[in-house]
Amino acid sequence: MESLPFLTVNDQPIFIEQAVKYLQASGKLGQYIGDILRQYVIEQEIKTRDDIEIKPGLTEQTIIDFRLKNQLTDPESFQEWLSKNSTDYATFYASVAFGFKLEKLKAVVTEAKIPEYFIERKIFLDRVVLSRIMVENRELSEELQTQIEEGSSFEQLAKEYSLADDRVVNGMMGLISRGSLPDKLRAAIDVASSGQLLGPIELDGRYGLFRVEQFLPASLEDTQLKQALQNELFEKWLAEKIQKLTVKLQVS
Repeated sequence: MESLPFLTVNDQPIFIEQAVKYLQASGKLGQYIGDILRQYVIEQEIKTRDDIEIKPGLTEQTIIDFRLKNQLTDPESFQEWLSKNSTDYATFYASVAFGFKLEKLKAVVTEAKIPEYFIERKIFLDRVVLSRIMVENRELSEELQTQIEEGSSFEQLAKEYSLADDRVVNGMMGLISRGSLPDKLRAAIDVASSGQLLGPIELDGRYGLFRVEQFLPASLEDTQLKQALQNELFEKWLAEKIQKLTVKLQVS
């Protein structure tokens, strides 16, 4: 039986063997296979699990809402949109339904693990807003500290004396993950209060004065954060599943 071409380009057939060679030559074969294995594992899990169910009518209502939002209520307009996007109604419907099932699978796989994972990652999820003045020696740092405590402007001194690039924005470092801070600085910040001046603290041969502008502790009440943690856990789970597969590439 004659095999069908994988693609046809300018009436020239490209069979799967040649397609694999092209992917190998471009260095993208591994990524391509990885995407296939990822989809394979997800679909197998959805098929075999009893706890992956979506409410009846959810897919249909979502498609109706999509058509209303995008002014595709007219059947002809909707059909044109499907053709323009190289799909048909059955495929589009399956794609929407799959999206809901995937989110359900993510929730089922990760729900029990999220609280513990959040605690493990919290030091990196907590953020703090800092300003700083970095100088070459302790003596100058201590002199600037005294000036600030006596009422001088932290921002103005940062502009005049700081060696860090952020001096142009009054020493404002912006949002920083607590876990990314040097141990010495993090220890001081952990017992500080908002608005407090810290230092001098020696870091990499320089001396810094730091002002705590704001604490932004992480919380699972943050929907976006919880979703991000769910995605991280799901990808870890998925990678473990893929590693256990026996995969053979068979191309004649």
